Amino acid sequence: MRKKVTIPEILQMKRDGRRITVLTAYDFPFARLADGGGVDVILVGDSAGVVFAGHDTTLPVTMDEMLYHVKAVRRADPKALLVADMPFMSCQSGVEDACRNCGRMIKEGGAEAVKIEGGMNMAHVIRAVSSIDIPVMGHVGLTPQSIHRMGGYKVQGRKEQAERIIDDALAVEAAGAFAVVLEGIPAKLAEQITAELSIPTIGIGAGPHCSGQVLVIHDILGLCEKYSPKFIKRYVELAPLISGAVKTYVDEVREGAFPTEEHSFN
Repeated sequence: MRKKVTIPEILQMKRDGRRITVLTAYDFPFARLADGGGVDVILVGDSAGVVFAGHDTTLPVTMDEMLYHVKAVRRADPKALLVADMPFMSCQSGVEDACRNCGRMIKEGGAEAVKIEGGMNMAHVIRAVSSIDIPVMGHVGLTPQSIHRMGGYKVQGRKEQAERIIDDALAVEAAGAFAVVLEGIPAKLAEQITAELSIPTIGIGAGPHCSGQVLVIHDILGLCEKYSPKFIKRYVELAPLISGAVKTYVDEVREGAFPTEEHSFN
């Protein structure tokens, strides 16, 4: 039987050179499917705002909405480590708010760790949250909550920006994070950061040399047609299969072919 994945196990995977697998999930059925596939970490991402709720960015997502998703995933009782994304403005308004909101994700949501976007600018928050024994996963590089400052979803860390990304990652580690997501940065830069840090790096659009990888589950299943970044790989195209099933259902109801006696009670 598969053992529960813990933070010490994730840290050991980095030391052993074993790749860490991370997928998002936002509800009970997808959490069960992801966990059944053997993923190491389930991230309840604020990407739910885009792929689940239809927003253009993650910025509108609220604490209450994230708690709803985290609770739904928790009910799947995953063996994977459960990490909850902290939505925009849940941690940026001060250490006291950050500790309270992160605490809610653990106490009310059932998460086992939280993810906080930002590097040097958020190190004091990561330090405060970590100091009250709430494990923190960092997130540097392309941080979607900073989309307006960055002018869109653009690769970060090229040329003169590279040193800042390195400093961000080092600050996150020094503040007590147990891992850090590297998003949308050149592969060589991600390789350098991974070699310098003692904590695992989780890449998304950061090349093959990170300690692990994360993708949005809707993307790998071919269910999100809104965006198609270069770093996404679709492992199956479910959208046409689902649309086909719905069309068949509609046709059968209209033609009187469903329900039949087989689907009826005496």
